[in-house]
Amino acid sequence: MQGLEEIKAKLDETDEKIIELIDKKRELIKLISKVKYKESTAEFVCKEYMDFDIKRVVYQGVEGAYSHIVTKKLFPNVDAENVNTFEDAINEVLNGNAKYCIIPIENSSAGIVSDVYDLLLKKDVVIVAEYDLHISHCLLGIRGAKLGDIKTVYSHPQALMQCGAYLKEHPCWSQISLLNTALSAKKVRDDKDISQAAIASKLSGDLYDLDILDEGINRNANNTTRFVVLSKEKIFSKKSNKLSLILELPHEKGMLYNILGIFVLNGLNLVKVESRPIPEKTFEYRFFIDIEGNLSLYNVSNVLEILKKEVTFLKILGNYCSVK
Repeated sequence: MQGLEEIKAKLDETDEKIIELIDKKRELIKLISKVKYKESTAEFVCKEYMDFDIKRVVYQGVEGAYSHIVTKKLFPNVDAENVNTFEDAINEVLNGNAKYCIIPIENSSAGIVSDVYDLLLKKDVVIVAEYDLHISHCLLGIRGAKLGDIKTVYSHPQALMQCGAYLKEHPCWSQISLLNTALSAKKVRDDKDISQAAIASKLSGDLYDLDILDEGINRNANNTTRFVVLSKEKIFSKKSNKLSLILELPHEKGMLYNILGIFVLNGLNLVKVESRPIPEKTFEYRFFIDIEGNLSLYNVSNVLEILKKEVTFLKILGNYCSVK
């Protein structure tokens, strides 16, 4: 029977061989990663999202909402209309009533917008661009209101979370969630109640003729929300450098470790992993994954082919880049 030291020595020798093979594969991946892959991937077509005839885009919320601000930045000369919910916005695109919709997907302070992640799973839309908007929340009240008058604060749940530290300084204030920040500002204006305030943008204050009672109340100076442009057309561009996927894995030991290793061994940088529960499977999870790469590159296509064989569910959410 082999002694413990002998077994350890053989394990060390095996590890060295594995590391050597991995290093060799990485060198080969570096050579092949810039090679274009000629075949199409999952029906995606290489085309700039702005090359289409864009007559109408939609956003969730009302005028003054952060989604409205982003929409006007990205599509200043396009007819932009608002809808009530994220699902309404996506359905407008799927029904052909709008070319794109613009919705928030995550915030640097409060995390993901879980409703949007769930919709991306269910709806047949893809991300064609993203935009990062710096968020600075204001506390808005009717003309003549003072901080001491406030008893109730309205806003979107994400905004309330982002301003959590500030709101803790005012424990006597009731917090009520509404569909979006601008709608909260509109309610305060319409109710004309000196005890009500809204957390919303400065633009909302201007649009709804409200006083700024306090500003920069999110405390975090780097507070940023990531917005995405969604389309029913499966397109990506030559400049696309982020690939978003949804994966469901076999419920087996080490499966997540093995899957993540596939990205590493193919020279792809993993930039985000987000888990969401699978309601019909108790304490099992699907994974939303962002990697750096372009669908036209061989190593990306190679990874997708491997994943198709190894995972129980795979959906490409989009291949896109940030718009400045």
